[in-house]
Order: sequence, then C-alpha cells, then structure tokens
Amino acid sequence: MEPSPAFLLVLDPAVGHAVVRLHPGQTCTIGRGPANSIVLHDERSSRFHAEVIPVATGWMVRDVGSRNGTIVGGEPLAGDRPLVPGDMILVGGTQLVFGEGDPPSDVSGFSDEATETSEVTSDMQKWSDAITLRRDKTRLLEDIGESAGSVPRVGKAAASLCRLAFALARASDVAEVARLALEAAMEGAAAVHGVVLLPPPGPAAEWRVPTGVASLVPAAAAPQGWPAEGGLPAGAVATVLATNEAILVGRAPRRSAAGAVGGGVVDDSRSAISAPVRVGGRPVGVLHVELASGDRQATPDDLEFVMAVCDALGIAVENLSTRERLSVRLASTADENERLRQRLREESRMVGGSPALSAIASQIARVASTKATVLVRGESGSGKELVARAIHDASDRRSAPFVCLNCAALTETLLESELFGHEKGAFTGATERKAGKFEAAHRGTLFLDEIGEMSQTIQAKFLRVLEGHSFERVGGSQRVQVDVRVVAATNRNLEDAVAANEFRRDLYFRLKVVEIIVPPLRRRREDIEPLARHFLARFAAETGRGVHDFSPAALDALLAYQWPGNIRELRNCIERAVVLSNHDTIDTPDLALSQLAPAGDTGRGTGRGTGRGTGGPAGAFVPQTIEELERRHIMATLAAVGGNKTKAAAMLGIERSTLDRKLTRWAKRL
Repeated sequence: MEPSPAFLLVLDPAVGHAVVRLHPGQTCTIGRGPANSIVLHDERSSRFHAEVIPVATGWMVRDVGSRNGTIVGGEPLAGDRPLVPGDMILVGGTQLVFGEGDPPSDVSGFSDEATETSEVTSDMQKWSDAITLRRDKTRLLEDIGESAGSVPRVGKAAASLCRLAFALARASDVAEVARLALEAAMEGAAAVHGVVLLPPPGPAAEWRVPTGVASLVPAAAAPQGWPAEGGLPAGAVATVLATNEAILVGRAPRRSAAGAVGGGVVDDSRSAISAPVRVGGRPVGVLHVELASGDRQATPDDLEFVMAVCDALGIAVENLSTRERLSVRLASTADENERLRQRLREESRMVGGSPALSAIASQIARVASTKATVLVRGESGSGKELVARAIHDASDRRSAPFVCLNCAALTETLLESELFGHEKGAFTGATERKAGKFEAAHRGTLFLDEIGEMSQTIQAKFLRVLEGHSFERVGGSQRVQVDVRVVAATNRNLEDAVAANEFRRDLYFRLKVVEIIVPPLRRRREDIEPLARHFLARFAAETGRGVHDFSPAALDALLAYQWPGNIRELRNCIERAVVLSNHDTIDTPDLALSQLAPAGDTGRGTGRGTGRGTGGPAGAFVPQTIEELERRHIMATLAAVGGNKTKAAAMLGIERSTLDRKLTRWAKRL
C-alpha cells in the first residue's frame, strides 16, 4: 500500500517560502548539497542532512548523520519518526511543515517562529549574511581564460602561465609539453605562426647545446607543418643559440615566395619573437613565434611573456628527462633486484629430503608467523643461516631487510658499534653518524651468528633490546626504538658457558624461546647426494664446465665420508672437483677429501685414512670396537683402489654383495 500524496512547506530565511510535493515511492532528501530534493542555504545544515521516506503507513523522517541534528516537534530526532500532518521539522534556521493532500494555495501566513537546532553567535551570523556565492569545487583553472579577461594584462599573463604550469605538469612526453608551450606563447603574444625547435629524440640525459639550426627539429608547430621547407628562421635561431638571449624583431626578414637559393628578401612588416629554451641554464632549443602581417607590432611585454613560457618549457623538458632517466634506472634496478632475489633464493634453498630436514622445515613453518626469538644450534657449516633465512622468508617480515652479523668476527668495541650504531666523533675514526644493524633491520629480521662469542658487557645491552626497550648509539644520548625479530645461532654449548659465567643466564633463557637444532651432515646422509648434485649443477653452470655427473665410486665415497666441515665442506669439495676435473664425470680422486675427524668424534676415522686413529697422540692406544676397525679397514681399502668395489672386495676376500651390505648398513647408522 503506497502512502497518500503529501507536501512540505519550506521557510528558508535566505530564499523565503516554498512548497515541495512528496510523491509515493520517492525519497525526499534535505541538505546543503545541490543534489538534494530540498536545497538549504543555512551554514548549520549539513551537506546531506535528513530525508523524508515513504513507508506503507505514510511518511517518516530520518536524520542521516548531520552535524547539528534535526528537531521534530520540539525534540531532537534520534531515529526514524513517523510524520503526521502539522509536524514541524527544524534544520538550523529552516522550517519544514509536513502536510497531506494538496498543498494550500496561500502560504503567506506560515509562521517563522521556531527553535533552532544550534546557537549561532553574532560573528557567525555576520559572516553568513556576507556570503554571496558558494561552490564546492574551484572553477579557476577550468575558467581561467574567461576570468582573466576582467583583470589587467599582467594578471592575464600570470593566469595564462599558471594554467600552463598545471598543463605541463600533467604532460607525459616532450612533444606534448612543446605543443602546450607553443599554444600558450602564441595566445599570449597574439601570434599566428610558431614553432618549437628541440634536439631530435635520443637519450634523455644528453641535452647538449645545439651547434646550429641543422641540429634541431620541430617538436611542435602551428599551423601544422609551418614553416615550409626552407622557411625556417635560421638567422634568428642561430642568434638565440649563440647569445642565449631572447630577441624581438620588429620587421622580420622573409624569403621570397620562390624560397630558392638567391631568392630575394621581402619586407612584409611581420614582427617576430625568438627565445631560448634552457635546460640547466644552457640553450637547448628555440621557441619562435610571428605575428600577423600588418597587424600590431610585438611589444616588450610580449617578449617577457614568451621568455617566461620558454623557462617553463625548459623546466618541463628537464623534468621529463629526469623522469625518463629514473624510470630506466628503476626498471633496470627492479630487474637486477629480481635476478638477485632469484639467485639468493636458489643459494639459500634448503636441499634434501631426510627426516631431520623435514622436521626442521616443520618447525620453521610453525615459528615463522610468530614474533618469538629463535635459537639455531648446530656445528659450523651445517646450514644455520639457511634456517634463519627460511624463517624470515616464511614470515610477514619477508619484504623487510634480513641483516646478518657474525659476533665472533669483531672486537667488543666494534661489535657494539655494529649492533647499535655510533654518533659522529664517538671514537677515533667515527667521522659520521652510522646506523647499527638493529636500525638497518627495522621491521625485519636480524640474524646473529656465533652469539656465544658476545662479551658480557654487550650481552646486557642486547638483552634490554630483546625485551623491547630502546637503546642509544655509541657516543649518543638519543633513544632509538626498533621493531626487530632476532634469530641467533651458535655452535657452542651455551649451557657450559652459563655454568662457567661466560654467558648471561637471563640472556640464555631469553634467546631459547624456540630452539631449532640442525644435525651435522653425517647424521643425515640422505641429504648428501641431493646436495652434491645441487652444487654440481650450480658450479657447472657458473664455470661453464661440461661436468654433469658423479661416478658410482665417487658417490660411495661422498656417502661414506664423515664431513667434519658439514655442508660448507661439501660445497667447497664439489666446486673444487668441478674446476679441476678433466672429464665430464667426477671420480673419487677429484674429490680430495680431507683426513680431519668430525668435531666431537675423538678416535673415529674419516673414511679415507690409513687405518691409524686420529683422535689422540701418535702411537697412543685408542679403544675401538672390532666393527669400527673393520669399517675403517674397508674404507681405507676402497680409498686405496680408487673406490672400485670389485677390486676392494677381491682384496678383502669377501663377496661384492657383502661389501655393498656393509656399506649400506654403515651409511644408515651414521
């Protein structure tokens, strides 16, 4: 059921009485904005103030979040309110009376006594009464030519230059800025012909002073194609380029109609203006305009205006050149950064499929999304930094910096400076302020390797930063607050260091929020072959060598070796083999495995030894099991025959299959 027709009697102090019909199915909006059904002229009304809505039972009024509110029946409107005939709606000083049916023919007796929605001071009322025009958007730039017609010549020139400046700022290429400048110059000087001469398109950075008119080409002309062939004002252009000054010619010399060499010069009393287009203070082009023949002569004011246009044009082409150079550099930098990111991702990729590596990956996935401090522990070269980078890449900090610092590589003073930065003059050699690693890693991740080597003096300051406190640079007093996620790593036994009072107990517990232990490579032998093949492909591509595989004996030697240097040693071993190999397949002699025993494995062989123990003094007895002696003897035999299992089995007096079973069992156990 639709409501019956109704109306609103409007008493606006600014415009007087009015009647607005309300139609079923149409909402009547009220406010100061020009799009409303009822437009108010009171400062206290909002742009969209209230609305009268048709409902099944009649009409209701609603305030739409106005600044000063709406009053109905003498009470502030809090929600939707049904309207009955005679209800008065007050919006500021404007009154609206609701009625049903046809509106009265005479509204002269409509009362204008009402309570306003807010109090207005006398000063506000004076300002409101003084307003004669109101707009929500400036039209100055759109109508600047028309509005400048009523101001003096200087004002017109300023208005035209203002419009030109905005147009040049929006232009996207040299041809467009040249056209805009030429149009402005011709309009300001009342010229009928004009041309902008600039160097031909080329590298944006190469704006050089032209040697003459022959080194310039028209960037814009009016009318299109002017001047005709042979009609270019070479003398004027040469004069401007030579003197870097604008010139005004009262009677411009013109070629004859023939335009041929030896053609006569005619005097058509046409005045002209030529001005330099400067970049960096040097003339790189010329803007030339000519007035109509027999018309008024160009004035010094015209010359000043054309020069101002040329200066604006010079700045515009210089800005476009800078923008082009930056665009090229940014594109080049972005491409280079992407290549570096891909290379870094490839170098830092965790390769392998052992259960130990899968467990580490699972830990990384769980801890990456948190802000918890992580302590990564493992032998040197086992891949602790790869774990730290994987945590960073999987976190929401991946777009921020990942900063690394080896705490064992610096003295105490230098380490403090590297971590927290220093002020100029803080110590000898501090010639300028330097931001520390904490500041460099703001909103990112800071990886501190060999954290166990940090002195106790720095440990105390480091602990405060971990607790969320600000810090001061070395030699400074200004507090610095950063948001950094710390991942620490060590190959030391921190528990022993704490017991020996070499490492702070409170820092130990603060670091060990989440602990990830990276096993040595000899404890995850399933990863040896994938890692070896990964490094082989990488170094073969980098060096251009045609090495593409390992011999079976070389693979057996890699699997049986203890790898005391872990992944770092494996990487260097493969790189050396690729560089020195004379064949397309790496064999056992190419590997050059070391005689060192793994850290902590006293008395255990390396898989390439001569049968003598390496864990104690020469000739000292080292207790070993028979199985260990057998393993070392078999590995020494294999090494002696270059990894040939058939020869080794014959020398040992066992079957080849028995040798294979023993090697497989030892590989799994180790």
